[in-house]
Amino acid sequence: MADTTGNTGTGTGTAPLDTQPRKSSWKYIGPGIVVAATGVGAGDLVATLIAGSNFGYTLLWAAVIGCLVKISLAEAAGRWHLSTGRTLFDGWASLGRWTTYFFVVYVVVWGFVYGAAAMSSSALPLQALFPDLFPADWSIKPWAIICGLIGLAFVWFNKYAVFEKVMTVLVGVMFVVTVYLAIRVTPHLGEAFAGLLPVLPDEKDSVLNTLGLIGGVGGTITLAAYGYWVNAKGWTNAGWMKVMRLDNRVAYITTGIFVVAMLFVGAELLHASHTSIAAGDKGLIDLTAILQAQYGTATAKLFLIGFFATSFTSLIGVWHGVSLMFADFVERYRRTRVRAERVSVTGEDVATGAREKGWPFRAYLLWLTFPPIILLFQGQPFRLIILYGVLGAAFMPFLALTLIWLLNSSRTPREWRNSWLSNGMLAVAGLLFIVLCAQQIWDQPWSEFF
Repeated sequence: MADTTGNTGTGTGTAPLDTQPRKSSWKYIGPGIVVAATGVGAGDLVATLIAGSNFGYTLLWAAVIGCLVKISLAEAAGRWHLSTGRTLFDGWASLGRWTTYFFVVYVVVWGFVYGAAAMSSSALPLQALFPDLFPADWSIKPWAIICGLIGLAFVWFNKYAVFEKVMTVLVGVMFVVTVYLAIRVTPHLGEAFAGLLPVLPDEKDSVLNTLGLIGGVGGTITLAAYGYWVNAKGWTNAGWMKVMRLDNRVAYITTGIFVVAMLFVGAELLHASHTSIAAGDKGLIDLTAILQAQYGTATAKLFLIGFFATSFTSLIGVWHGVSLMFADFVERYRRTRVRAERVSVTGEDVATGAREKGWPFRAYLLWLTFPPIILLFQGQPFRLIILYGVLGAAFMPFLALTLIWLLNSSRTPREWRNSWLSNGMLAVAGLLFIVLCAQQIWDQPWSEFF
């Protein structure tokens, strides 16, 4: 069983025997906070702001549906881990070698480009807070490198328990800042409640904009990492199912609050004044200038602190969660190779209690940190960026559809297989992400790729 806390696990794919249900309690909440904080990055907040600035409160319902979709995906990932005693990668591998090939290419290319993006996103608010610390012509590069190295050192030297506590503190900062901004702009609650009715705007491409908002609410590979964080917490069998489900709901209620708060800001601050901001992380710097002009320097600086908390939680969350997934992949590959060579498998071969201190975990940490620093100086290679965009768009339908496959098969104990509601939500998620994936692939400049 995959476990990063030192708990006993056999690694044989058999769930532990002690499966007495634990009482659902708030004191256990943790992995959900981590997945919520990691999944909601600066780009998600900008997309929500732009939706609010373009359509007011009209797409509030889409943001809410986005949270419900992600609840279903994360719950399914956690349920697989707890009910089977197997990791998600182990489940993928049971579906055929094609899943392994996809995962390997994905984590290598995605990690290379995402590392640079995450460091840059964390650097932007720091540069705005301390503009005179480095020469202006250095841009954000020094801050980006500092953020990457701090993230590397933090994840390298700390186990999950410390990681979770720090993430919780940063989530608290995010929560206070976003709710404060939502209150400060004085939302029109009547219009906001009307936005819960599923209505599409009249503008061109409104369907794709709506689907993009639903799909972008805290949705990344970290949804797949949720099961690994559940195990890292010490939840190792079906007895923790009720606790996991409460934890998961808290995660996406928190996500919903972040997203709704930023949509309020976009609707009131930008939509009403017909003000536009840039797409991507730089849109939050644009918003900082607007906040400073209307509400003063203190509010602008508070927002920058919240911006940093949002970006840095995504950085260290990916550094930790995806490294756990990569370590699981390497461990499974080594076990398969040992068996193929007809060598006896010892407890050391299958135990995963030391995963956070193992070389595969740390090797991927280094991959996320140092090669991307090169991109900060050389720019992002065109073909690599296209491949990154396609693989990133393909991962979420891959996750949704493989979870349907795994959780309706004999690989999952009968009592924990999908209900009609779970199948329906995962099917909706799969179809949604297939549409978004197709659109992403269509939008790529393939003529320039070759």
